[in-house]
Amino acid sequence: MNELFKQIPSVDILLKNQTVKDLLETYGREYVLATIRKGINEVRENIKAGTINMETSLEKEILNKTKAIINKDEKMNLRPVLNGTGTILHTNLGRATLSKKAIDAIVSVASESSNLELNLETGKRGSRYDHVVSLLQELTGCEDAIVVNNNAAAVLLILASISSEKESIVSRGELVEIGGSFRIPEVMALGGAILKEVGTTNKTHLKDYAENINKNTALLVKVHTSNFAIKGFTESVSTKELGELGKKYNIPIYYDLGSGALYDLKNYGIPNEPTVKILIEEGLDILSFSGDKLLGGPQAGIILGKKAFIEKMKKHQLLRAFRVDKLTLAALEATLREYLDMDKVAEVNPTLEKLTVSKETLQHKGELLCSFLENQLKDVTLTLIETEALVGGGSLPELLFPSYCVSLEFNNNSLGQKLLEALRKGNPSIMCRMHQDALLIDIRALEKDKFTKISESIIKEWETLLK
Repeated sequence: MNELFKQIPSVDILLKNQTVKDLLETYGREYVLATIRKGINEVRENIKAGTINMETSLEKEILNKTKAIINKDEKMNLRPVLNGTGTILHTNLGRATLSKKAIDAIVSVASESSNLELNLETGKRGSRYDHVVSLLQELTGCEDAIVVNNNAAAVLLILASISSEKESIVSRGELVEIGGSFRIPEVMALGGAILKEVGTTNKTHLKDYAENINKNTALLVKVHTSNFAIKGFTESVSTKELGELGKKYNIPIYYDLGSGALYDLKNYGIPNEPTVKILIEEGLDILSFSGDKLLGGPQAGIILGKKAFIEKMKKHQLLRAFRVDKLTLAALEATLREYLDMDKVAEVNPTLEKLTVSKETLQHKGELLCSFLENQLKDVTLTLIETEALVGGGSLPELLFPSYCVSLEFNNNSLGQKLLEALRKGNPSIMCRMHQDALLIDIRALEKDKFTKISESIIKEWETLLK
């Protein structure tokens, strides 16, 4: 070991190597020096562990590690991932993918200066929200709207502007916690609202709300339990009933919808998800939902409602902290414009396309991916199997959609897990899952134009593992 340590070349010697000279022409001297030292340290650790490659000179080994470190550093930390998990709106994978028009809108606005807060008609300062308000009014029938950076921010802004130091009545069965430990009771306290719990976990009646209304009641709040379900002996109050109660006592109704749908999905196995337009027609005063769930747009918190309440939010100091940037607004506007043609939106909005695709089309997609892999994987049994997919992203927790998986079964089961890891770390990164020693690639959330890239990556990684 000591003899090998003595053979490690110094940094000065390595700097004379042509490979390093080439690196210095591309990268800064300090960065290259720091990377060489990392390469030397890795070689030292390999010598200590007895894993050093004795067939390669130590100088070449250091240079190989140096180049590998630089190649890794050049990769973006945030990069595309191909979703073969069977979860359509996967929170860890960024939820909704954007349509081509939404992506083009982002590129267009990012490439030049924009009229973000400029009224081009008058030449005077405008509001950034004006770019989407008229579209939301057209699509939902709301009086006014505002957009913040996510639905959690929307909840906090609404409570802080409408119910600060006053009571908000909520059913105990709707005191939810969503991802990141975002809890309704805590966010109410943060917004300055006084939580008034009514009913029980499994049953809340209209009279529970009515009997707890007093002079200090500012809001009647309904929370969509979009990420869990209570079954059995249950009862809850409908938005229509709550709306009528609010009108009787002149108290606004706020519905934290979570995953708001503009497109009617009842013909696609989602019967109990009313559209935002229907909810507005029922007389709700304030409603909020996410932009990157069932809407299929960018991350955003969309707040709709009566003009008087939206105006209060526009004047609140929190709005500046929660406001969205030009790229989000560009993507959201493009997404909303596609909803103006309800006959075609499911074809161009990737989320809606994945939710509404037929089982027959999914089977054809699965057969196509199998054809790319057929006879290309040694010691692997390839089959197309029926399975079920989830919506995900805190949306529609009970619903399972029919789907198909390309199943890879291995003669050597340990290689399946290794292939799973190799695909996850590869370029492109492909996320799939293991089930009973088989690697499953669910095709519902995958695009057909990615199948060539997916199959090439699987074949390449498998051949590498077999060496």
